Amino acid sequence: MEFKLSSAAFADGADIPARHTCDGEDLSPRLTWKGTPPGTRSLALVMDDPDAPRGTFTHWVVYDLPSDLTELGEGSTQGIQGRNSFGRSGYGGPCPPSGDRPHRYRFTLHALDVPTIALEHGTREQLEAKIDTHVLGTALLVGRYQRQPVRTH
Repeated sequence: MEFKLSSAAFADGADIPARHTCDGEDLSPRLTWKGTPPGTRSLALVMDDPDAPRGTFTHWVVYDLPSDLTELGEGSTQGIQGRNSFGRSGYGGPCPPSGDRPHRYRFTLHALDVPTIALEHGTREQLEAKIDTHVLGTALLVGRYQRQPVRTH
């Protein structure tokens, strides 16, 4: 079975609802997955924006998720919440510059062959370096978001 990540909030390639962004409640969307590879001992999730003006911007880092988990509920704080590019732990929703073209937001779920990652509120870069040789499979979900230009009268 294919390792697949999805969300009830938006389809792959579709717009992320404002509820999950800085223009709404800034809650992480509910994510579900299936087809976790055999031998998986933990899971790690990264959400980033490759279209950010100053290079890839990390919105969410979560690791040490149990291997038998099949979903993260809306607003989830499960696992160890790593540090995002906003400089804080946990989820930080899409918030591209007003009037910028739509940005892509990649939710990447990694199935790992280790039960835990020895990081304390690690960044995406630290996590990726630690798991480099431990990834059994990866599932990807991409959403889009665009903020409207600010109107002045």
